[in-house]
Amino acid sequence: MSEVSIRDAEHAEQLFDAVSEQLAARGEAHTIAVVGGSALNALGFVSRPTRDVDVVALLQNEELISAKSLPDGLSAAVKLVADDFGLPEHWLNPGPTALLDFGLPLGFLARGVRRSYGPALEVIFAGRLDQIHFKLYAVVDQGGGRHLEDLQALSPTEVELLEAAEWSETHDNSAGYRGILDKVLAHFGVRREPTDD
Repeated sequence: MSEVSIRDAEHAEQLFDAVSEQLAARGEAHTIAVVGGSALNALGFVSRPTRDVDVVALLQNEELISAKSLPDGLSAAVKLVADDFGLPEHWLNPGPTALLDFGLPLGFLARGVRRSYGPALEVIFAGRLDQIHFKLYAVVDQGGGRHLEDLQALSPTEVELLEAAEWSETHDNSAGYRGILDKVLAHFGVRREPTDD
């Protein structure tokens, strides 16, 4: 699972263009919302290889919906591109769509950066503030490493970290999570007022 599939932002653009061509041949068009390393690469916050493209949602009628089950045409296009480029079948990874269960940060869609690839694929890359939310949550939930490096690359302010912390606790409000969260915030020089439990 640690294998690198996507070298950089330029490689990802080639993949998106190829997916768009496949979709156009089917007479379909789709919009996906992307988070994680691929979004950070695309917007120039980092430059590093990634294992996959993390899809948090599909956009239909300007509404974000679960990407758990990709539309048949999109799924087929992704698989063909995987074959053509020698990528794992699931290089377009809908796993992060679970974040929708408890809600994305308020204003996510408005802050997203939209880019069109060819005639049939639009990608909404999560904006900087939203990436801070997701990366803080990932550091606390999964540990430091690449997530911590990404969060540091985003240069979050105290206000942004506190906002992200509040959002992240809507996804996990356990005492254990709060304890780790406060340690991560302290790493950035941020301390919260203690809560009464």
